[in-house]
Amino acid sequence: MQLFVTQRILGLLLISFSLTLLPPLGVSLWYEDEGLMPLMQAFLVMFGVGVVFWFPVRKVKKELHLHDGFVITAVFWTVLSIVGALPFLFISDLTPAQAIFEAVSGFTTTGATVITGLDDWPKSILYYRQQLQWLGGLGIIVLAVAVLPMLGIGGMQLYRAETPGPMRDEKLTPRLENTAKTLLYIYIVLTIACALAYWMAGMSLFDAIGHSYSTVATGGFSTHDASLGYYNSALIEVIAMVFIILGSLNFTVHFVVMRKMDMRHYWYDIQGRVFIYIVLVLIAITVIVLMWKGVYTEFWAALRYGSFAVISIISSTGYATADFSSWPLFLPVLILGSGFIGGCVGSTAGGFRVIRVILLYKQALREIMRLIHPNAVIAVKIGNQKISDSVAQAVWGFIFLYMASYILLSLLFLATGVDEVTAFSGIAATLNMTGPGLGQVAVTYEHISDAGLWILSFAMLLARLEIFTLLVLLTPAFWKR
Repeated sequence: MQLFVTQRILGLLLISFSLTLLPPLGVSLWYEDEGLMPLMQAFLVMFGVGVVFWFPVRKVKKELHLHDGFVITAVFWTVLSIVGALPFLFISDLTPAQAIFEAVSGFTTTGATVITGLDDWPKSILYYRQQLQWLGGLGIIVLAVAVLPMLGIGGMQLYRAETPGPMRDEKLTPRLENTAKTLLYIYIVLTIACALAYWMAGMSLFDAIGHSYSTVATGGFSTHDASLGYYNSALIEVIAMVFIILGSLNFTVHFVVMRKMDMRHYWYDIQGRVFIYIVLVLIAITVIVLMWKGVYTEFWAALRYGSFAVISIISSTGYATADFSSWPLFLPVLILGSGFIGGCVGSTAGGFRVIRVILLYKQALREIMRLIHPNAVIAVKIGNQKISDSVAQAVWGFIFLYMASYILLSLLFLATGVDEVTAFSGIAATLNMTGPGLGQVAVTYEHISDAGLWILSFAMLLARLEIFTLLVLLTPAFWKR
């Protein structure tokens, strides 16, 4: 590992991130609220730490190796979570564990929160909180490569470490810098469109911008304790569902649609089709159970609240308009469990990602066919593309590590004193980046102990870095090279 190169990049990234506090500072000046000093203090600390990292090694410029990319990605997210928590620490009586949990939840677009009374918080801090999710949605390191080409490094190592999914080397344009810029442009266009739609549907301009950040990022933070249920508007909920689904689709497909001006490419994408099929099946089951058990007597009410809960959770967004944890029979577990599937690879959603589910299904079919025809050579294909054995093996490895992490972290969380439902649903909600769970974490995480919050914060970082990126740093073989 090239320590000085890594130090220089971390310093530049921290300095760059400190500049993202300028918009919240502007909001504070506009509304003349009490968030000005905490944000200013946080800016000075972040900028100062970045300069301390960067200045001594500012002249060191070398090409990054793959190992450096993994280290920078993991360390940067850890450091960023700490410094990103500073505004929450400076303006409230949150403990360090609570403030860091809130920051990690924002960056990882999880949407879990320990804060209550949001309606009374300064608008500048609320804006900063929403902005965290927007920055984390597409991957803050990819964004940094897009807006800071002056870093003078080979960014593919960062891109491979940050980009989710089994097909990490797929690029929209020949050069990484252009790829990152393309993703950023698409992200901005969707955000602006979402904000305008919310505003025209009746939200204030401030709320429309804030919720567009967390909607497109499939994050789930809101400026109100009641989340989108605060508005009690079917139109706002429909807008949210549309943009949540767009955020859950592969951004490569958005690029193709925009370039060719042909909406049919959404349907051509097998991931997108399977994702929509799964969503429709889950909605149908949810609506049937809700009406059967009399939770809602009108079909449209059951469809409205049932579909919103399913889309919000499977996409790892976590917005709420109804308390699905109190619904009858298996619905709470079904809806929360759908978060394990998640959205498409190349999207802002969490979970396994649909492409892995498809690969596992096709591999299972192949093994069945091999039992029937032992000598047959059967390839696994997605569309017309043959999937190599190395990719298939990587998927199996990812699923194993994902489920092993889920079980181990659930047991550790259980050891902090929470009940079984809270333990297993809390880890599911943070590892899948969905936000709300069941039991004590159905609405807020404010009653969880500091020890539990540290475990949950680690689960969110582990999931955001797609397991391998973080766990590879814990292997002795990584450090021997």
